[in-house]
Amino acid sequence: MFSASVDIRVRYKETDQMGVVYHANYFIWFEVARVALLDELGYPYKELENDDYLLPVLACNGTFHSPAFFDDLLKVIVKIERLPQVRVEAFYEVKRGHELIATGLTKHAFVSREGKVVRPPLRFLQLAQTKFSS
Repeated sequence: MFSASVDIRVRYKETDQMGVVYHANYFIWFEVARVALLDELGYPYKELENDDYLLPVLACNGTFHSPAFFDDLLKVIVKIERLPQVRVEAFYEVKRGHELIATGLTKHAFVSREGKVVRPPLRFLQLAQTKFSS
């Protein structure tokens, strides 16, 4: 398994009329965490794209345990629990302090610029394997 986390401060524009974070924002935060994960892995998303690989979202879901509000300080944690072959599953937790307020999952596939499903680049696999063995 390998993981990364990002800190988020809820902006006013991310809340709805009830003052609660609008649910779609969690998926934006999940993306922010995924980008940080690739950075931490040593293969930033920009480099992945420069090497002609894309990682589109195939499926996503979220479960909201408790509301988040304007100006809350949150931590978004992303984990990859299995070494990817073609598909990658990313698991998320959103916390306010020690309180778990949301969980989520996104599924991705490595694809070429032509849209064909491909195996992950060797560099990605080698870096991921290093994380899994440590």
